[in-house]
Amino acid sequence: MQITSTAVSLTVDDVPASAAFLTGHFGFQEVMATEGFASLVREDALNVIFLKRGIEVLPEGVRDQHAAGVITAFTVADLDAEYERLRGEGVAITMPLREEPWGERLFQVTDPNGVILQLVAWASPGNE
Repeated sequence: MQITSTAVSLTVDDVPASAAFLTGHFGFQEVMATEGFASLVREDALNVIFLKRGIEVLPEGVRDQHAAGVITAFTVADLDAEYERLRGEGVAITMPLREEPWGERLFQVTDPNGVILQLVAWASPGNE
C-alpha cells in the first residue's frame, strides 16, 4: 500500500465557520467546498475535511453525531509565539499553555463548532 495523503473528517453543524477558522488562523487553504462539505489543506499538515452533520455520505448510525472527544493536534516550532499570535487575533484559548509531566507543552483553542485544536511542542529535544 502506498498512502498518498491523509485527512481527518470532522462532522460539524456549520461547515463554513470551521473552514474559515482554519483558513484564517491556521493557514489552511480551502481546495474544495460545496453545500455541507469543505476540504482544507496545508503542505505541512494533515488535510482536514468538514462535513455537515446529517450528510448522507456518513454512515447512517453516526450521521447525526457531532465531532466530539477528538483533539486535532499540530506540533509547532515556536509554541509560545503561536500562543501569543492566536491571542492577538482574538482566538479564545480554551486550555492555557501548560507542560505535561511527560515533557509535552501544549495549549488548546476551540473553533466555532466546538472542534478542539491543540498546539504542541516538546519541552525536551528529541521527544518529537
